[in-house]
Amino acid sequence: MLRRNLREDRGQAFVELALVLPILILLLVGAAEIGRLAYASIEVSNAARAGVAYAAQSHTTAADNGATGGIVQAAQNDAPNITNLHATPTYSCSCEGSTGTMSAFSSCDNTVANLTTCPSPSRIVLYVQITTWADMNTLFRYPGIPSSIRLQGFANMRVEQ
Repeated sequence: MLRRNLREDRGQAFVELALVLPILILLLVGAAEIGRLAYASIEVSNAARAGVAYAAQSHTTAADNGATGGIVQAAQNDAPNITNLHATPTYSCSCEGSTGTMSAFSSCDNTVANLTTCPSPSRIVLYVQITTWADMNTLFRYPGIPSSIRLQGFANMRVEQ
């Protein structure tokens, strides 16, 4: 009787493994995918910080915003593993008086980055905002999850006087 029960249990662990293995593999692949997307998201955010740090050095570097300018190049150099990284700088300006009061300009771009725009003794205060983004494709197709995810980063910093 005991031998007969032992023969019936032979292969039970293999059947359980065959039933659980697809779920386990799906969990492992999903965790790897989330880790890869989290890494890329951090890279995109750090690229925005690198671009704004470059731009905030002076009014000259803040005006270096062409398609291959220093701001975009600094952002792309900080995230070399993200091949399709895009960076867009925007500006906000205001005049700061000697009492610390601020009056904003209606429009501001890199051409306003000179000190002749504000009446004396006021000075211009220039802020640079960098928005970075990259579209990342998932390694596998999952039902109900898009195959392309847009990751975004943002940084804002005051330009040195």
